[in-house]
Amino acid sequence: MRDKLSCFSENAVNLSHPSCSSYANTACVSPSLSPSVQNAVTCLYKITLSTTKKQFLVTVSWCKNHYAQGLSIKFGDDPLTSFKLNTNSRLFRKKKGTKVFESPESSKMEIIWDLSKAKYDATGPEPVDGFYILVMVDSEIGLILGDMAEEAMTKKFKTSTPVSKVSLISRQEHYSGSSTLYSTKAQFSDTGISHNIVIRCSGENEGLKHPVLSVSIDTKTVIRVKRLQWNFRGNQTIFVDGLLVDLMWDVHDWFFNNPSSRYAVFMFRTRSGMDSRLWLEEKMVQKEQEKVEFSLLIYACKSS
Repeated sequence: MRDKLSCFSENAVNLSHPSCSSYANTACVSPSLSPSVQNAVTCLYKITLSTTKKQFLVTVSWCKNHYAQGLSIKFGDDPLTSFKLNTNSRLFRKKKGTKVFESPESSKMEIIWDLSKAKYDATGPEPVDGFYILVMVDSEIGLILGDMAEEAMTKKFKTSTPVSKVSLISRQEHYSGSSTLYSTKAQFSDTGISHNIVIRCSGENEGLKHPVLSVSIDTKTVIRVKRLQWNFRGNQTIFVDGLLVDLMWDVHDWFFNNPSSRYAVFMFRTRSGMDSRLWLEEKMVQKEQEKVEFSLLIYACKSS
């Protein structure tokens, strides 16, 4: 009997073996093209305490628009354990400090942050360096974000302070603009490497009779969808770092919806070889507490 994983590999694109791909092993975008603007990022983390094994979900969101740039952190679904910071407001410039919460389960949550020297990329809402955010849960070090986090931990905590296990469960990115070029990075497992992902829709202004969707990972094209206006929904299985990753696209609204609400959705989701079913949004919501897979969800708003 063949290995179960081989059943999936027959129609999957293997990122590590060029011969397994039916597409050209070249980047699907010219360096002269400008990507769309990323204006919001939301990451969902699962924290597992090392002492009690209790689990907590922490949502970290970054946003940016013409008027403000901010950060919000939420513990579970309780609105009383949420923290918001407008990093460029004239009325609220507290870019470093601490905030303590208590959850309904009587767990103590503490956020320690310093964004006073944070540097931001012009194309996104997240700081790239010069900052740290630490989340403490019941006196354990939970979430650790930022290039200055290790230095801050050394100064603030004893070496014996327990450290929780943290997994990035999902990441959502929102883009807007007239360009249909989207560039991001993703790490598909806790021990994997970061990969460059480029999504591009080519149109008639580039000499093509019909729109074409191309997705590349580390400059290798993993899917190419021709006649996109008729193939506006679909999925493809690819292999990345030895993992099965389901890639889904839905660009229906780009072609058949009101110009003011033309959103497309792209999703990458890891799954085990034993799971023969493709993901569904309803399934994700129902098993949010127990899932260990990673998903990257991209919302792309196309303006005229």
